Amino acid sequence: MSDQTTERVTTPHGAPGGWREAAGRQPEREPETYRTARGPKTSRRKNALAGVLLAVVCLVMLSPVLWTAFSVVKPTNVAFLNPPVYTFTPTLDVFVDLWQSTNFYRYLINTSVVAAWSTVVALLIGLPAAYALSRVPGWVSVVLLVLALVFRALPRTAVVLPMYEISTQLGIYDTTLALGAALIAINQPFSIWLLRNFFAAVPKEIDEAAMLDGCTRISLLWRVIIPLMGPGIITAGLFMFLFAFQEYLTAVVLTDINAATVPVFIATQLGQTLPLLQQAGAASLLLTAPVFVFAFVAQKYLIAGLNAGSVKG
Repeated sequence: MSDQTTERVTTPHGAPGGWREAAGRQPEREPETYRTARGPKTSRRKNALAGVLLAVVCLVMLSPVLWTAFSVVKPTNVAFLNPPVYTFTPTLDVFVDLWQSTNFYRYLINTSVVAAWSTVVALLIGLPAAYALSRVPGWVSVVLLVLALVFRALPRTAVVLPMYEISTQLGIYDTTLALGAALIAINQPFSIWLLRNFFAAVPKEIDEAAMLDGCTRISLLWRVIIPLMGPGIITAGLFMFLFAFQEYLTAVVLTDINAATVPVFIATQLGQTLPLLQQAGAASLLLTAPVFVFAFVAQKYLIAGLNAGSVKG
């Protein structure tokens, strides 16, 4: 007979269970409660570390904006002292002077109008073009996409200078029409590429089912496909709006006085007296504020649109 002994196993409620060998038993396993408690604790530590690193990165990236805001709310006589002055009474006089002593409101209106209508027109052109390129197979769509990419990659001066000559000959120089048309041409390749990826993520079976129900290609696009692409359209529109809203080189070449935008106004203030330099900082903050608000409000659509365009269905 073996020297090993057996012992009676007792269930958690005290009832007798089966028999097991007492000799040569394996060490008791770590309590389940302890093992499960250690996982979330480690995960919280990693999340905290990741949060700290992200906060540091964001602080570094936003440091120019924060420093500008810090300088703008200082009194003019201490705004640009070296070493910097950190004890002062905040004031908003520079914003008041910006609105009262300059035509900043006009520059802001020009910027908003050009960005808005160029974005709308670019989407109206880009949606059917991107849909066609996503549904038409073969080398034609590939060649067109490559040409669009090449046009987008060209130096901006190679595109803007011919546009200056065209706008002058047509008599539309220094108008929001010329500036908006130029921004549409410049940003259109990006919108087509981005929207084409969103269309490619929509299964082609939806097209087939709609066409079996009597839809034409045009009605299929506007009644079926586009309503499914809400986040993608908002994402493309947001990017094009931001590109147009902050464009400088195209605006400085194609405008003079009547259609000048906020980036052009800011450039004219640089290198001037300290009050004008402080006004340029205030104008840059006012130019940045709508971008932050717009991006914050549309962030869920932006993330959803980027995720939808990154995976083909």
